[in-house]
Amino acid sequence: MARTDEVIAMTVVWLERVVIGLNLCPFAKAVHVKNQIRYAVSEARKSESLLADLKKELSLLVETPRERIESTLLIHPEALIDFETYNHFLDLCKLLLEEMNLLGVVQIASFHPDYQFAETSYDDVTNCTNRSPYPMLHLLREESVARATDAYPIGDEIYQRNMATMNAMGHENMKALMGAVTESFRARNRADDGVD
Repeated sequence: MARTDEVIAMTVVWLERVVIGLNLCPFAKAVHVKNQIRYAVSEARKSESLLADLKKELSLLVETPRERIESTLLIHPEALIDFETYNHFLDLCKLLLEEMNLLGVVQIASFHPDYQFAETSYDDVTNCTNRSPYPMLHLLREESVARATDAYPIGDEIYQRNMATMNAMGHENMKALMGAVTESFRARNRADDGVD
């Protein structure tokens, strides 16, 4: 498995360059700057183990004050590599929320390297809004989402704007941006290792 710190570092670069850089989520920058995003890396290889890790992270999120953890990215580089399998796993996530009485308290957003919206082709550039370096689950407090959308009341418009952003970028530019994310990550690693 990739080292936990490398997985987190790559995810942070993706968040900064793609999610925040393209303003795909207007709420991400503030929580990132305040260090209120928890990055949890699961070593799970099977869905059962990942579900157990998800349960722990959900409990930690709701038991921790918002000021410390606003949301959690549960990154699972070795589990649910196949997008269809990942997509089916989201049904188990919903059942877990029900079991833990967290429906309406926490919502789970989905990101995957091969993310594909229903009724789109794999190469449709709009899929890139939810494509990430690794499969991951984003745990969000419903209260925080509601407060953010009250302050920035364009929930459905965000989705439409993101689709327009992706179409304007085009597939080749998005591919280049993801390549730049990888290169930026490698450059940070070289700097951290004292390599020029």
